[in-house]
Amino acid sequence: MKKKINMTEWMRGIISRKDVVAIPVMTHPGIEITGNSVLNAVTDGHVHHKSIEALAAKYPTAAATVIMDLTVEAEAFGAQIAFSENEVPAVIGHLLDSAADIDRLVVPSLHSGRVPQYLKANLLAARTITDRPVIGGCIGPFSLAGRLYDMSEIMMLIYQDPAAAHRLLAKCSEFILKLCMALKETGVNGVMMAEPAAGLMSDDDCKRFSSDYVKDIVDQVQDDYFTVILHNCGNTGHCTKAMVATGAGAYHFGNKCDMAEVTAEVPEGALSMGNLDPVSVFKDATPEDVRRDTLDLLEKMRQYPNFVLSSGCDTPPHTSLENIDAFFDALAEFNR
Repeated sequence: MKKKINMTEWMRGIISRKDVVAIPVMTHPGIEITGNSVLNAVTDGHVHHKSIEALAAKYPTAAATVIMDLTVEAEAFGAQIAFSENEVPAVIGHLLDSAADIDRLVVPSLHSGRVPQYLKANLLAARTITDRPVIGGCIGPFSLAGRLYDMSEIMMLIYQDPAAAHRLLAKCSEFILKLCMALKETGVNGVMMAEPAAGLMSDDDCKRFSSDYVKDIVDQVQDDYFTVILHNCGNTGHCTKAMVATGAGAYHFGNKCDMAEVTAEVPEGALSMGNLDPVSVFKDATPEDVRRDTLDLLEKMRQYPNFVLSSGCDTPPHTSLENIDAFFDALAEFNR
């Protein structure tokens, strides 16, 4: 039986440690280790769980993470999804065309689409990975709204008809809150909320159309035993203030920002996670390059005790195990 992990104490422990810990966002290498396809993992909770479990067994991550799939919630609302054997799913077109469509939109149940399979993966991971926290995943409200309404269209809508945008965001947030409550019930120790589209807005708009909604979710689900990690790889450093206004326990940054600069804006008691490029470093670089880039980032972040080494986003399919090994070897070398 998994002992309940007090995440407030766990985060304090990371901050007080002399060494640096790593929580890369990666599940795809686990899919490949277990001989499965991406399609199997994103449609079958057992396969997804086995991938998470395989990576937890192989690598000394400080926490285990699930797939960052930003199509699950959109599909539950009725969006059409393109699947392929070994690539991440993608939303086809958009579901909504007008304010009238927004008003007709029904908030789905948690039995819709692939949501039950994702809840199953989280439940199984929480039961079997007992030596570290398990972090579930969900999309953020503005990113979900953009997938339902079209990204460029939602950017225009927030200026042309902000009231309609807020009605859509309220429905998106209602569903995400339900999902986060259900994830909490599975026994996972937190959720990484992926809100990359919020990085397309100014800091003020990010707060109004994303962070205010995220904060409402954080206020209702986050406690000592369940942490919200807010991921925004669209932030180039211009909307860190809005991110921090959510009160999340941790913040996860993409490779487009200066990690030291954004971490300086993160409260000392919250974790700041990032930010090696998942494609140009993890997937496409040589192991020697991965080692060098990892050590460079670690050196740069030496003065920040709340820094957690991570990828800037989910590592993609076909990321080599040699590169992941080089990442962890570099961390071990730095910590020595």
